Amino acid sequence: MTTATYAPGALVRARGREWVVLPDSSAEFLLLRPLGGGHDDVAGVHTALERVEDATYPLPDPDDLGDATSAGLLRTALQLGFRSSAGPFRSLAGIAVEPRAYQLVPLLMALRQETVRLLVADDVGIGKTVEAGLIAAELLAQGSAKRLAVLCSPALAEQWQAELASKFHIQAELVLTSTVRRLERDLMMNESLFDRYPHVVVSTDFIKSDRHRAEFLNHCPDLVIVDEAHTAVADDSAAGGRQRHRRHELLTDLARDPRRHLVLVTATPHSGKEDGFRNLVGLLDPELAHLDLDRPQNRERLARHFVQRRRGDIRHYLDEDTQFPSDRELREVAYALKPEYRALFTKVLDYAREQVRSAGDGSVHQRVRWWSVLALLRTLASSPAAAAATLRMRAAAAEAADLAEADALGRASVLDTADDEAVEAVDVTPGALTQDAESTTASERSRLRALAQSAEALEGPATDAKLATLVKEVKALLADGFDPIIFCRFIDTAEYVGRHLADALKKTAEIAVVTGTLPPAERQERIRALTSTDARHVLVATDCLSEGVNLQDAFQAVVHYDLAWNPTRHEQREGRVDRFGQTAPTVRAVTIYGKDNSIDGLVLDVLIRRHQAISKATGVTVPVPSQSDALLEALLEGLVLRGVNHEQMELDLGLADADRRLEQEWRSAAETEKASRTKYAQGTIHPDAVAQEVAEVRAALGAHGQIEPFVEESLRALGASVTPTVVGFEAITDTLAPGLRDALPPGATSPLRFHRQMPAPRRDALLVRTDPSVEAVARYVLDTALDAQTTARRAPARRAGVVRTTHVSSRTTALLLRYRFHLDLPSADGPRTLIAEDCEVVAFRGHPDDPEVLGEPEVAALLAAPAEANVPGDQARDLIAAALGRVETWGSVLDARAQERAERLLESHRRVRAGAGAARQGLRVRAQTPVDVLGVYLYLPVVGGR
Repeated sequence: MTTATYAPGALVRARGREWVVLPDSSAEFLLLRPLGGGHDDVAGVHTALERVEDATYPLPDPDDLGDATSAGLLRTALQLGFRSSAGPFRSLAGIAVEPRAYQLVPLLMALRQETVRLLVADDVGIGKTVEAGLIAAELLAQGSAKRLAVLCSPALAEQWQAELASKFHIQAELVLTSTVRRLERDLMMNESLFDRYPHVVVSTDFIKSDRHRAEFLNHCPDLVIVDEAHTAVADDSAAGGRQRHRRHELLTDLARDPRRHLVLVTATPHSGKEDGFRNLVGLLDPELAHLDLDRPQNRERLARHFVQRRRGDIRHYLDEDTQFPSDRELREVAYALKPEYRALFTKVLDYAREQVRSAGDGSVHQRVRWWSVLALLRTLASSPAAAAATLRMRAAAAEAADLAEADALGRASVLDTADDEAVEAVDVTPGALTQDAESTTASERSRLRALAQSAEALEGPATDAKLATLVKEVKALLADGFDPIIFCRFIDTAEYVGRHLADALKKTAEIAVVTGTLPPAERQERIRALTSTDARHVLVATDCLSEGVNLQDAFQAVVHYDLAWNPTRHEQREGRVDRFGQTAPTVRAVTIYGKDNSIDGLVLDVLIRRHQAISKATGVTVPVPSQSDALLEALLEGLVLRGVNHEQMELDLGLADADRRLEQEWRSAAETEKASRTKYAQGTIHPDAVAQEVAEVRAALGAHGQIEPFVEESLRALGASVTPTVVGFEAITDTLAPGLRDALPPGATSPLRFHRQMPAPRRDALLVRTDPSVEAVARYVLDTALDAQTTARRAPARRAGVVRTTHVSSRTTALLLRYRFHLDLPSADGPRTLIAEDCEVVAFRGHPDDPEVLGEPEVAALLAAPAEANVPGDQARDLIAAALGRVETWGSVLDARAQERAERLLESHRRVRAGAGAARQGLRVRAQTPVDVLGVYLYLPVVGGR
């Protein structure tokens, strides 16, 4: 039916509405996006079958009169409808998070590189996941990357998937050992799952096998994010050295492709080990592994690839204050064993000594026995429930080929080695025996059953002083307004603590228990159910929640019920609440320990207290040196085999020198890390450059703070009853027009609750621009305002208005303009043409034949000016009709304005890509004319006191 040819960006009318012609259209088949619509609204129209015609956007009707509020609603609805920015950050209009200014620094650094190679090393809790997600979203939106892979530990895979989906609308498939069979089932012959699924989150467990490693290397996406990248540093001295080597080899192979974007994420890039740091930055630029980084020109070269900020660096950045707790209160609480429990400890220690001595000396069997009895002692220090379970359980004999492997397996299960993914979230209670059942004597089994019965008899606060201490501490925290997370080492302990706390706090708080027995999605659901009410709440968890789950929204305190045998794990636990977004000014961390059970005192003195003292003295946190394992083992051996208290070690064990060496190495590593943060501080992006880009982005898209008042005001104007809540507000939607009710997402109920902050419960709405309910309100407000056929006029936004205000001294005309731009953006396959929309309010003052254009600050002040009075209807219509006649003569002026804006946008694109020479070739921004005039508003001075 249509014979005309339409260029990309042209405005056409089809199916009763206006559309923008997209690139990749042809004369026979048009790819169209509705004005104000997003990517999900794109439609294809066959011109031989459907009528398509040129569309020119009409000026407002003089009868479409409103006030300053309705004009503001129209402008906000228009901005919320944009899904791609015309500026250099194309993705920011389509994500569900408004980045802090400091979080744009890594993105600016990335856009200055032709191939992105970046190490994001900000402190724990600052928002590295958001920073990496921003880079990924932007590269995908611009076409610089087509596929994404995130490499992370298995425990963090679902967290990454959820973050990418909820904040960046990147739908990634989980590639885990547990999911790969299902994913491969639907593949075609010779098809790789990495080709079938463009965006994936891949666990390091999965990628270890030679087959999957080779497949990943052959079909790897062109953008890779590596979480906890420090665990991929080849370092023989560190725990998990063999696995580190394998990961480092994998990343080295990936980095060999000069076109592959690589973003490394870690909070501990240096950790006092210069060789490890060089291996890490060598993935970004091979020469960095060998250059003298003390020379200024080489540090400048490193700074192009490396960003590291502490909380103090960004707490006040530009004109933004980022909220972190101002203080972390640390407190130790000691308890003494009841006589019955001390007696059981003595019996179990006797059993442990016999087990190790009877296994011989220097054999694999002896080492397996050694680690088994350490695990038994650890469960006894944890809880009578965990001890009873261990004593009743026969552990499977470890398949160790030699002593080294036996020790590696034992350390992984006992010492909380934080860097080895094999021990992440290991909270299963171990067994007490390692022999086959047939070789276990009847008397030994009877002895273990008797010990188990003794442990079970000690359950409850009356006989378990540790539990009684916890109940007292939790009650005190709740009374002071803190909702705590209680971390336990074993599943049996967590469930035991949960049961008794539920009895003790029946009328005080809700209790939930989360352990590794639950899949990650169910863990999140249980936490959501616990925190969805206004009641005080207590979460009991194992270390399956010590990393990867952000809990600062609902909790303000951490209780270490069981000491972690690695200070890094303690830091990870406390980092769940002490991070960006925590609204409490102070968070608390309470450590409960037994002052007379020997095990706790040893770990506390040798590791935990020392870690805290070094961190406080140096201001940085580094992992415990690897030799601490050897010292801890020696002390435990003295405790088990010789009954020597750790405080006697200098006299009886000769370990004073080893202890001093550990202290020196630890402090040296911390000082080296502190010096490296100063030496390698990010300095390639000046704050002024960030400020300029942030201001332009927020001017184009509107500030996040506009969303809540816009949605609330619009719903009230459309007939909904709106009631404030603690987290936002709720709206009775039954009285809304059918068109808006139908546009709300499926499953939305009345009242519909709107939340200011993530996470929002299922079926509720989040006050961000990309939430489906917010989108529906904005689309309805815009459509009803722009629909010339609307007669009911329940539209809350209007395209015209006349207002009297003391802010102006002469007649001032404000025009709401919508621009369309062609963007030719560079990509690996050459320039890619995209279409983007933008809006602007242009204001003129004075006589129509010689108007004075207001500057941007004056326009902003005009839009914020309070209205003193509205002009009567007939007079207002006459004034608007006259103004519309003048607007028609300003077409060339407005088109020139669009061209000027295109030039400014081009300069912004070039500025952001400074230094990326090839990335600037073919870069163009062109304005599509004529400009759409969506609104005309007159501001008149107040005359005669009115």
